[in-house]
Amino acid sequence: MKKHILCLGDSNTHGYCADPADCADGGIRFNEDERWTCLLQKALGPAFLVTEEGLSGRTTVFPDPLHETMDALTVLYSLLKSHEFLDLLIIMLGTNDVKERLGANAACIAIGMERLVRKAQSVDCWGDHGPNILIVCPPPIRPEMEQSENGIPMGKGCLEKSRELPAYYEKTAKLVGAHYLNAGDCEFNPVDGMHLTRKGHAQLAALLAEAVPGLLPG
Repeated sequence: MKKHILCLGDSNTHGYCADPADCADGGIRFNEDERWTCLLQKALGPAFLVTEEGLSGRTTVFPDPLHETMDALTVLYSLLKSHEFLDLLIIMLGTNDVKERLGANAACIAIGMERLVRKAQSVDCWGDHGPNILIVCPPPIRPEMEQSENGIPMGKGCLEKSRELPAYYEKTAKLVGAHYLNAGDCEFNPVDGMHLTRKGHAQLAALLAEAVPGLLPG
């Protein structure tokens, strides 16, 4: 049986490309040779199964009044059960949680992550080992977001909150017994300031390819 890794995230897990010139296919989604999830699969090899669960706009636990079922908590049970058994759950969320309309500061976003992880730990999807979860803190939003068409609906205060998240997420990981990785050095594009570039996807995949084998149960 292959080691099964589920990647739960937002548009940066789905592979949204804000700059078509940065994408080999010239579209709005990086292809299978570019997305970090697919690059991680290639790096880990055939003994592993890396599954994407990325949804643009997804939050940890905060419902979005403009779009339905954006919070991961609502769908987490069904997602985990549909992919059982899991050897590792990678959660990279938080960028959308900083939206002004959701009214959550960085501390509250971290509490949302705590709630999400504890829910995942309670789901019977882990086979013959205990829950195994890696929290990945996304890169901080760039200032260009405030001027971009996609970024304006995000509202005010997003940059500051995203910069505060790593410290809170690291504490959360320790609190809930999860692994932690800070993806802060992975490149966000200057077009909208909040989506990974092709280089950023490769950087994240490399970080995870180095870290993941040591996190998996024997």
